[in-house]
Amino acid sequence: RRVLFRSQISDAVLDAILAQDKRSRVAAETLVKDNLVVLAGEITTGAKVDYAQVARNTIKRIGYTDPAIGFDAETCTVLVQYGEQSQNIAQGVNEGQGLDLDQGAGDQGLMFGYACDDTPQLMPLPITIAHRLAEQLTHVRKSGLMDYLRPDGKTQVTIEYDGDRAVRLDTVVVSSQHAENIDLDKTLAPEVRANVVEPILAQFDLDASDFKLLVNPTGKFVV
Repeated sequence: RRVLFRSQISDAVLDAILAQDKRSRVAAETLVKDNLVVLAGEITTGAKVDYAQVARNTIKRIGYTDPAIGFDAETCTVLVQYGEQSQNIAQGVNEGQGLDLDQGAGDQGLMFGYACDDTPQLMPLPITIAHRLAEQLTHVRKSGLMDYLRPDGKTQVTIEYDGDRAVRLDTVVVSSQHAENIDLDKTLAPEVRANVVEPILAQFDLDASDFKLLVNPTGKFVV
């Protein structure tokens, strides 16, 4: 029930924003402990919303209206810690990038996995390779080999299957946060290929003769 309660507050914030600006980008989370409510996340919108009041109204509607029970809509502390989405991430779906504005917020999470015999880890081969790439990306940053990298990074792997048998690597995406003045084409892309992608692919028995490598495909990723 507590998870449902937090979700109702986040949903109410989203509804209030979309009522004014349907093209908003909202990643809103809610934490509740005792008489404290924390609203946090990233919101890019033209809407003008009193977030604390939206939270209080939701809490009141749910029924927490008596301080004696330890949580009350009127007396609880509401902390609002919303920021805007990084422009480096937003550029993936902003106008001028030649992309469809309806494709999402530009920083989607991806969850992928189920038990299978593709790998010793009992995970599908694409996500196993993606995990190894992410680990290698961290290694080359921490070791100093690519010391201009920054902590945020993502990997994605697409593999062609024949039935349930992996036959060919199709695409690898590696996006990494980086220092300001790094040339993506002359420095980042070739060094990611040489130091991150090739050493990991060499560990797998998979046709990678003509795969596509996309490094920071939406461009600059400093913030």
